[in-house]
Amino acid sequence: MASVPSLAATVHQRVADALSAALPEAASADPLLRRSDRADFQANGMLALAKRLKGNPRELAGRVVGAMPEAEEIAGVEVSGPGFLNITVSDAAIVRTLAARAADDRLGVPYAEHPGTTVIDYSQPNVAKEMHVGHLRSTVIGDAIARILEHRGEKVVRRHHIGDWGTQFGMLIQYLVEHPHELDHTSGEESGGASGEAAMSRLNRLYKASRALFDSDEEFKTRARDRVVLLQGGDETTLEMWRRIVGESMIYFHAVYGRLDVEIRDEDVVGESAYNDDLQQVVKDLESSGVAVRSEGALCVFFDDVKGPDGKPVPLIVQKSNGGFGYAATDLAAIRDRIGGLGADTLLYVVDARQALHFKMVFETARRAGWLPEGAARQLAFGTVLGKDGKPFKTREGETVRLVDLLDEAVERATAVVREKAGQGGLELTEEEIAERSAQVGVGAVKYADLSTSMSRDYVFDLDRMVSLNGDTSVYLQYAFARIQSILRKAGDTAAPVAHPEAPLAPAERALGLHLDEFAETLAGVAETYEPHKLAAYLYQLASLYTTFYDQCPVLRAESEAIRENRLFLCDLTARTLRQGMALLGIRTPERL
Repeated sequence: MASVPSLAATVHQRVADALSAALPEAASADPLLRRSDRADFQANGMLALAKRLKGNPRELAGRVVGAMPEAEEIAGVEVSGPGFLNITVSDAAIVRTLAARAADDRLGVPYAEHPGTTVIDYSQPNVAKEMHVGHLRSTVIGDAIARILEHRGEKVVRRHHIGDWGTQFGMLIQYLVEHPHELDHTSGEESGGASGEAAMSRLNRLYKASRALFDSDEEFKTRARDRVVLLQGGDETTLEMWRRIVGESMIYFHAVYGRLDVEIRDEDVVGESAYNDDLQQVVKDLESSGVAVRSEGALCVFFDDVKGPDGKPVPLIVQKSNGGFGYAATDLAAIRDRIGGLGADTLLYVVDARQALHFKMVFETARRAGWLPEGAARQLAFGTVLGKDGKPFKTREGETVRLVDLLDEAVERATAVVREKAGQGGLELTEEEIAERSAQVGVGAVKYADLSTSMSRDYVFDLDRMVSLNGDTSVYLQYAFARIQSILRKAGDTAAPVAHPEAPLAPAERALGLHLDEFAETLAGVAETYEPHKLAAYLYQLASLYTTFYDQCPVLRAESEAIRENRLFLCDLTARTLRQGMALLGIRTPERL
């Protein structure tokens, strides 16, 4: 089905046509239409136009009103203040527009006009290390943006650029060579939560023991460094040990992503190791083109605007003086592959704001080398998760909070909420149903708290607030959805609710209807700016407007059959919009709560 023009778009066109008819010299002027508290819409473009034409804005606004043709959508237009146009749309136009949205499986959301290919780099866990609270934001933000772009018709390639190469693997592999029993208790083929925990427990032991030995035994440290050379040189015994460590980590990653309700496919996990064979060519091309130069034995790229506290230039080091490679080299190789190999038009990096300088230098280097078109790469920098004390979220012992512990506690808190609401509503749930809904509510609460915050801001991790039924929380949205399902079940009619454009709308119905009509434009804006918090804000306002509607407009006991059916129609479309919007954020909407 073709996209459904919103009422805002229709009204904008009507005002623009009237403006052009009344003032031919201002045919291209923007009416500057927006939603208003004083009417449904307000056009305030007359003020800027009058200044340009050296005229009276109220007089110009009056001429525009006089040129407005009779239109089914417009119920009234009046000049207000210094020259604003206050525009009220008809009840029938609201209902007809919403009926067109409801008839479309996509709720009237169009596909992007010129979809391209976007590679989105997010989550980035490290092999042999536990995922912690710091991985939460990258994972849920990246997943939501990928879902939203795909919904708009963009080809999205997910990339989990995992840390699976480098110096620490010499340490881990050498320890495993000397203590082979450390990973003996696994087949390497387990999956699921329990085996994921077991896999990480084994890897944790391995990492701590090897690190202790590395720090205390100089001879082991030398053997570990020699092992790095064997790894980078492709020694088969060393590679086999490396594969075992990566395999154990993948079991764990799948378990954590499963808990987070985020899909991860093996083919999307392309770690640093994948670019190892390209690094020498990256170095060769950068040096031969003059983009990078040798400085004190290292291959460096310098920038006029990047200097240290002493005023000296701080370079991007592509290759160390000992011949080793750091993050810059693999990031540059990845850019070459994503643009040249995968045909990406846009590269997105969902990465902690503290890495902003690194990515600024990497992008500029790739641009100078001719590998990255101007403006094709963007870091979506996110802030820090804070504890209630306003400091980075840590355990009482001062350690980084494990992601699985955080999810366990969220689900535990959600279980209490689910039991309480089920008891209040007389809903008999089995323990299995309680467990399923608690997971959906608890994990949804964690994800929504993150996604409802502008990604560039820090936010406080407060589980009590996150699982509250009141306020801007996913539980509030999930409960609104479940409440609608309850009404629809009580209505008993399995057919799609019928819209009645001839039925009058109460103020709460109008407010809800006008907001429902903004869904497509909201999603388009979110996809354009990569800001999922704006979708969360839209959904929260939708749930709030529905609550007002529910309180003020009896549905099943409406005063006439047409009004009853119209209100059931509004309920159904609200539920569909909530479910679609929440799904794009990666959050479930249980039918009963």
